[in-house]
Amino acid sequence: MQVSPIKFEKFQSVEDADCQRRIIAARQKLGKRLVILGHHYQHESVYRHSDYTGDSLKLSRYASEVDAEYIVFLGVHFMAEVADILSRPDQIAILPDLAAGCSMADMANLAKVERSYRELNKVLNFDETITPITYINSAADLKAFCGEHGGIVCTSTNAPKILEWGFARREKVLFFPDQNLGRWSGYKMGIPLEQMPVWDPDLPMGGLTVEQIKNARILLWKGHCAVHQMFRLQNITQFRQQHPDGIVISHPESPFEVCQHSDYVGSTEFILKTVSEAAPDTKWLVGTELNLVSRLAEQMKPQGKLVQFMSHVVCECSTMARIDPQHLAWVLENLAEGNVVNQIKVPAHEAKLAKLTLDRMLEAS
Repeated sequence: MQVSPIKFEKFQSVEDADCQRRIIAARQKLGKRLVILGHHYQHESVYRHSDYTGDSLKLSRYASEVDAEYIVFLGVHFMAEVADILSRPDQIAILPDLAAGCSMADMANLAKVERSYRELNKVLNFDETITPITYINSAADLKAFCGEHGGIVCTSTNAPKILEWGFARREKVLFFPDQNLGRWSGYKMGIPLEQMPVWDPDLPMGGLTVEQIKNARILLWKGHCAVHQMFRLQNITQFRQQHPDGIVISHPESPFEVCQHSDYVGSTEFILKTVSEAAPDTKWLVGTELNLVSRLAEQMKPQGKLVQFMSHVVCECSTMARIDPQHLAWVLENLAEGNVVNQIKVPAHEAKLAKLTLDRMLEAS
């Protein structure tokens, strides 16, 4: 017999150690009915419970392949939306804390994108001239907009390949919401910076002239990741002074000059693979989220590798950090009792269009 859902308030004062025991017990009770997907930026206290770990692309693939009845996503809202869109109708996607959003995703909401669409149509025919490409770090309705207008989704892993896909169809790209990823990917393709102007959705015509719009190859949405935006060239300079033989590796969400002065630039999966496979006793400065870097640093110690976080400021992803043992224990104990809490369900009309863009991405990459 199903009982009433357990309220989260009962878990707020539970100690982490007790939560860990309760998480394990609930998982054992649920068995194969449950799968937990964990993003690399999650804190170790919940990350340890993941059945599959990865970056956004890797976890997107897992979400489309798992058989479990319940998919609990240790990440942020847009990731759980992707899990819901790509999973079967009979599967249920759950986000332990609904407040786990993404500040970057919030920088491009549908109202602003649709207004930009109308403004750009005053200069050129959008649907004949521009391929809209949204970073996977965006809401489902933005993915649906791209689906409706011949666009696609990208990740930090496949952004250059997806840009090629876009240019093969139309002469220009509107890239949102992360200007840093778009700029670096375009730069690596040989596109001059002056042909990648920033489109500010809060200004009339994006703050650009008609000539700038017509000359652009990529219109970069004015958005960024709050964590990666904090990395600075001076962090790299100081590291190289201390470790002349050191190696710098950064995520492409970092500012352009940081990427320019890094030895390697790539996704979280690329960063993990590159550092893990490097020679023993090497020294690394890593420009990505703190939890990933701290975990990697511990893993590399037996090999004598120094792995250092790029910023002097402690800047973990505050929204990712909302997923704590208390929320995970609460969700799993409710599931074990037959109650679904914090289900993420994308409206059917949005899901259909968004799935178009995700399927295009998975096929292209």
